[in-house]
Amino acid sequence: MADPFTIEEIYPDDGDDPPRLPRRQSGSSPQDLAVTLLADYTLRTRARVPSAALVALLAESGVSTAGARAAISRLARRAVLEGSREGRRSSYRLSRAAAANLSSGGSWILAATTEVTAWDGCWTIVAFSLPQDRGAQRRALRGQLRWLGYAPLYDGLWISPYELSAQGKAQLAGFTPGAVTVFRGRQADLDAIAQRTPIDAWDVEAISRHYEEFLRRWAPLVPQVRSGGVDGAAAVRTRTEVMDTFRRFPTLDPRLPLRLLPAGWLRQPARELFETVYDGLAAPAERHVRAVVARFAEDAQSCIRAHTTADILAGVRGAEAAEAAQGCAS
Repeated sequence: MADPFTIEEIYPDDGDDPPRLPRRQSGSSPQDLAVTLLADYTLRTRARVPSAALVALLAESGVSTAGARAAISRLARRAVLEGSREGRRSSYRLSRAAAANLSSGGSWILAATTEVTAWDGCWTIVAFSLPQDRGAQRRALRGQLRWLGYAPLYDGLWISPYELSAQGKAQLAGFTPGAVTVFRGRQADLDAIAQRTPIDAWDVEAISRHYEEFLRRWAPLVPQVRSGGVDGAAAVRTRTEVMDTFRRFPTLDPRLPLRLLPAGWLRQPARELFETVYDGLAAPAERHVRAVVARFAEDAQSCIRAHTTADILAGVRGAEAAEAAQGCAS
């Protein structure tokens, strides 16, 4: 079973010419960090950030100047960022398509980590067959299925406890015309000791360990967050790291039915801890990012807005008109 923490495709590729967001890795690459920083503080405004300010913020997370500039350049080539120049100063902002993808991804992360109480006992099965010479298409399809909350029960047979949405159907149809079949039904009990059950598609013990590690790592920080003891660059680094870690859980545990899981499942405690740290550090992190941006472009820092879990759930569309009216997304 592949470790979802190392899968390449976390975000979907929508549209005819989608932005190619960074591939998921174990740990954070400079491109990952740059995208997370811009999403956390400019997603609602699509504000332009001076490249020097972005380099300075990445340096606070240990990225070298050369590494930061290379990451920005690659993201621009991949249509994740849009660049502009005024005199000798270059600035970048998230492309409209990347912002939409990131907004969709953020909403999915929180929706997929919300407790589920009702399940009808049925499974959706996606079967596909692709020849060996279509390896790239196979990888893209598997990545899309991970995004949709599926896991491989067998090679070429992926399952989910939930119905395939209309958007999911359209995405799968676009990937592999004529190569995919979708069913929904209940598991037949074969009374066999060695019968493989659908929940076996997920490594439940490993998922539980990841939740435990997350709680051990972040719970001790809560008193400092609540007392204002985390500020400046540390607040930005902490928010970036907690988001980078938490956003992987929906591929590990895509709202698996609680009745199939061990008692005391830690999905909700992990979600609550993430919200406490991420939202609790929004104000000090925003102040620091504004201060760094103001060193290079005083007029840009007013459009920096720290993203919170409420903003993630609301998405970017509702905020676009208001922020554009303030001149932030021009």
